[in-house]
Amino acid sequence: MFDAINQRLLDEFQRDLPLVARPFAVIGETLEIPEHDVIRRLDAMQSAGMISRVGATIRPNTAGASTLAALAIPEARIEDVAAIVGAEPGVNHAYLREDDWNFWFVATAPTQQALADSLKRISSRTGLDVLDLPLLRPFNIDLGFRLSGPRQMLRAGDAPDPSVVRDGDRPLLQAMVEGLPLGKRPFAALAMKLARTEEEVLARLAVLLAAGIITRIGVIVRHRAIGWSSNAMVVWELPEERIEAAGLSLAALPGVTLCYQRRTVPGVWPFALFCMIHARSRAEAQSVLAIAAAKPELAGARHRALFSTRCFKQMGALVHSEGAAA
Repeated sequence: MFDAINQRLLDEFQRDLPLVARPFAVIGETLEIPEHDVIRRLDAMQSAGMISRVGATIRPNTAGASTLAALAIPEARIEDVAAIVGAEPGVNHAYLREDDWNFWFVATAPTQQALADSLKRISSRTGLDVLDLPLLRPFNIDLGFRLSGPRQMLRAGDAPDPSVVRDGDRPLLQAMVEGLPLGKRPFAALAMKLARTEEEVLARLAVLLAAGIITRIGVIVRHRAIGWSSNAMVVWELPEERIEAAGLSLAALPGVTLCYQRRTVPGVWPFALFCMIHARSRAEAQSVLAIAAAKPELAGARHRALFSTRCFKQMGALVHSEGAAA
């Protein structure tokens, strides 16, 4: 399944899906294959679990609320607790990682209050304390990296403009998070579902993308399923005055796929700077980490590498409750 054409599909169209009536025809022209073959290939990769969808990713805390959270689960309870956490509709990513805080998840919701309620339910139903680490400052939050060729720096992007978001945009954003229909006119099919016009849908998506509310529109890859299975969340303990320089330096390092500052919890979690390293082997990930740790901006910083050992859930964010996927 992973032939040269599919490789190009995943390399070249994780972002910048053409905002036109027939985007897969435009992709087909680029790849020199028919429109129906593009759709067939995407459908096959989605069915095989190689991609989660063709759709959008939303910048955190612009059209909804989100946080990174963790639990320290006793070994014997991992399956049961993971099921409880996974049952929350707004939990869109959940991983087991190598640490005492061993279960990490991203919780999303349409509002801050709904997010707080979700975390309270998880704590109450599991009987465990939730480590809540809200985002303070993003340095790079775009996971759409090329899968072939040399590692490249990901673009940081401009600051978002939440003022452009209208009430009617939230159902549209939720539908794009859940994924476009894989047909010749996906935006027309989406517009029909939302009782809007194709032209209006395309126009609003262009506005939301330009404003940075949508970080990218394209093929959303499941990295573990296609061989990028040695992934580490690396956390760094740094004083506040060093975080900006260190974050910018990390975000510019090829191999670092995400980078952001989060709130610390005194006496519990002192690590403010986070980055993700996606790699095809543990040795490759450790090589990237060694380069990062040698950077002057990170000199002497205590850090931990929390390698993922299991993925329990991976889907899009919850920004609108009506019709959201569970």
